[in-house]
Amino acid sequence: MPYNRRSKNITQGVARSPNRSMYYALGYQKDDFDKPMIGIANGHSTITPCNAGLQRLADAAVVAIKQADANAQTFGTPTISDGMSMGTEGMKYSLVSREVISDCIETCVQGQWMDGVVVIGGCDKNMPGGMIALARINVPGIYVYGGTIRPGNWKGTDLTIVSSFEAVGEFTAGRMSEEDFEGIEKNACPSTGSCGGMYTANTMSSSFEALGMSLLYSSTMANPDQEKVDSAAASARVLVEAVKRDLKPRDIITKKSIENAVALIMATGGSTNAVLHYLAIAHAAEVEWTIEDFERMRKKVPVICNLKPSGQYVATDLHKAGGIPQVLKILLDAGLLHGDCITITGKTLAEELKDVPAKPRADQQVIFPIDKPLYAQGHLAILKGNLAVDGAVAKITGLKNPVITGPARVFDDEQSALEAILADRIVAGDVVVLRYLGPKGGPGMPEMLAPTSAIIGKGLGETVGLITDGRFSGGTWGMVVGHVAPEAFVGGTIALVREGDSITIDAHRLLLQLNVDDVELQRRRAAWQAPQPRYTRGVMAKYFALAQPANRGAVTG
Repeated sequence: MPYNRRSKNITQGVARSPNRSMYYALGYQKDDFDKPMIGIANGHSTITPCNAGLQRLADAAVVAIKQADANAQTFGTPTISDGMSMGTEGMKYSLVSREVISDCIETCVQGQWMDGVVVIGGCDKNMPGGMIALARINVPGIYVYGGTIRPGNWKGTDLTIVSSFEAVGEFTAGRMSEEDFEGIEKNACPSTGSCGGMYTANTMSSSFEALGMSLLYSSTMANPDQEKVDSAAASARVLVEAVKRDLKPRDIITKKSIENAVALIMATGGSTNAVLHYLAIAHAAEVEWTIEDFERMRKKVPVICNLKPSGQYVATDLHKAGGIPQVLKILLDAGLLHGDCITITGKTLAEELKDVPAKPRADQQVIFPIDKPLYAQGHLAILKGNLAVDGAVAKITGLKNPVITGPARVFDDEQSALEAILADRIVAGDVVVLRYLGPKGGPGMPEMLAPTSAIIGKGLGETVGLITDGRFSGGTWGMVVGHVAPEAFVGGTIALVREGDSITIDAHRLLLQLNVDDVELQRRRAAWQAPQPRYTRGVMAKYFALAQPANRGAVTG
């Protein structure tokens, strides 16, 4: 008999049970109770193009589960569109939604005592939220990414959502016509699917292939394409087999497999948010993993993919060039992956990659050979210093010289900083400080894509620094440092910075330093007072009360 948690644990194998009456109302037959019951956590919504194309994937998964002689139980999960909420108060709900999603999946799977779960999601927090849940509940599970968006195009130039944000800065600087501004705005997002560069959604979904929790090739498929539907069905079939073998997430999510995922993130130039999310995933899986582990991995894994935001290409280009399996095979042959890690298929990663070519095709410029990398070391650096005693995260690729010492321009909210940038009050050599935006200070650690994109649009990406205890979009690049810990709200040194103070960002020395002597800092600290919480009721107040610092993944439990 196939594995069935419900019959073994609720009815203890008893042939008759009052639990079954409500299932008959759903169309179940008597022999269905001997079959695995597979949850489908469906993130479909019309809130965002990232998730608007998920329903047909869920439908395909239902059919495949039934064909595999199991029962499908579909339930919904929420989402927040990072791109749509960017620059608004709603952005503070984005990271919070990661926790809500994980709690929703845990509640349904455990409350209904499902035997396994297929998690389907698209927008940025769907992936880590789903994986946190899978690791926490440890019921057989697989992640199905909704797929990437196709690139937009305006006058022969490929576009992503970040093109629109950067266009704001260029337009206000007088470097772009109104025709081009509107053309970019209207054409940046031509289909359903998640943001096209190696931003947060594609970073996390790609890393799940390396982690062993998603099928190979699945993360770079475009959402509108039939192969994405076929992959969802195949994922459901693989999950039913995993249930029968009782192959659980914590059999797959180990320190070695997390190292594989982080190696892939470094090789592809992935999002800074991956640091936060893998700290949270490791915590849920009870795997020992710290912020210092990212720096350890950065030093040994080169960047070999030429992908936006700091490169030229998008996920659909990566797919055509061989996808994530091609990148993984290159890393495996270079001794940078643990090939013996088990995957959701029951095979090892090395077995899954055995038929992938050893070298990337010569007719593409997306994936580079390991001996000719774009950068010799990874791009996500962990900086420390008196401004970030517990660490901060910087994306250091794409810059000619990731070092700056300059006067602090201090802002306690995003909007005032954005206004200053657009009004040309921020000049070359400045270091913008955005604070009280951490896990507790936001609350919710909002992303700063609007101000960072405005800096790029103004042509200041190489000459203006920006530090924050908030986060950055996966589409951000430039001399930026986020996740500063301790955050301002709890009295971190970033709360003590004053207008005009000298600040040094030095990615070579991994240093984030406020150039003010200790005596003066002690005097300022003695005079500092914590602000009042911004929210006192509802989900934001709950997150504020429970959130751990950024260097621990900003988790709530």
